[in-house]
Amino acid sequence: MRIRSPWKIELEYVQRMLAALLLRRGPLEPPPGEPLPHAVQLGLGAAALTKACHQTLRWRSTAVELNPQVVQACRQWFKLPPDDARLAVVIGDAADWLRQPAQLGTVDLLCVDLYDHDAAAPVLDDEGFYRDCRAALGEDGVMSVNVFGWRANRAGSLRRLRAAFGACHVAWLPPTAEGNTVLLAWREGPWPERDTLAARAAELQRLMKLPALRWARSLSRSD
Repeated sequence: MRIRSPWKIELEYVQRMLAALLLRRGPLEPPPGEPLPHAVQLGLGAAALTKACHQTLRWRSTAVELNPQVVQACRQWFKLPPDDARLAVVIGDAADWLRQPAQLGTVDLLCVDLYDHDAAAPVLDDEGFYRDCRAALGEDGVMSVNVFGWRANRAGSLRRLRAAFGACHVAWLPPTAEGNTVLLAWREGPWPERDTLAARAAELQRLMKLPALRWARSLSRSD
């Protein structure tokens, strides 16, 4: 985090977690009077995604974090704002939160970055979990998953994600130099046309100051 720009996302893989928005049909900035989209982060990390969704996108944002010390550190050292009408930080188990009936169909952007202190592989990476993720998404909902670690199996994660969402609703970006692969999935709708994808990327790049046009060119997807 940069002190002078605490809302800016510095890590490349964290930036790429927002590439899921390229697959969402709705506008990044809803018209006045329309309900705000809901962004959810499972795993708070250094709160970069939570701050970006809350402060830059201006969406309603929920972060679910198991470790209260992580939340405390983010509030003390990483400029995570206090909860307000658009921000809620929940201390609890991500899988339990996701399965609550109140979450069904309520999420527009779901970012999953769940690791233990060893960071050897994703903590939640089974087909049942990904089915719960899909159930939490609204009709236009999209999700991103960070796959990283010496025990991580990108092919296995892709297989389970395809089983939960359908092969035609899964895409991914190439690995970063650090070895993070961001997988993407969306609940409904076809793959966007090239012009549509480019327009969405241009809008995301304008609003978030991220290399979204480059992401759009490097996306791979299941057939």
